Amino acid sequence: MLPYPTLADFNQWVNVHIYDSVAELSGADYRADKGAFFGSVHATLNHLLLVDRLWCGRIRGTPLKGAKLTDILYDDFAALRAAREAEDVALIELIAGLSDEAMTTPITYTTTAGDPKTTEPWLILSTLFNHQTHHRGQVHCMLTQCGITPTDIDIMYYAWDKGLA
Repeated sequence: MLPYPTLADFNQWVNVHIYDSVAELSGADYRADKGAFFGSVHATLNHLLLVDRLWCGRIRGTPLKGAKLTDILYDDFAALRAAREAEDVALIELIAGLSDEAMTTPITYTTTAGDPKTTEPWLILSTLFNHQTHHRGQVHCMLTQCGITPTDIDIMYYAWDKGLA
């Protein structure tokens, strides 16, 4: 198994850095359609939070119902940031509470399209972390387009910062 507690900690670390950089954006740049999959930094960050809640809710057995992948959960940046911080803590706690057996015990859930699926939690978590990396890369690019140089967010920078490598 991959080191999911480390990945959850990295996820929290990198989200802090991304949000610090996003806080430097003007309101117009924060909401402007920059051509990313969800358009703006604002919409992309909302999407990431929504999808984390979807996946984690499925693992917990408390699925988020009626959500659309384009939903804006928080229109205000400060509220979105606070919700992101809380979600990152909740993800760390979720993973800490999963035994090896729980990580490999399939769960059944319904996708946002209404399709029933059965998946092991380790694969759901791998998907969650990969999804975060994918869209944070888009945010990183949008920040760069706006003249902001974000912190390097590769996992090695986290490892060096935490004294792990």
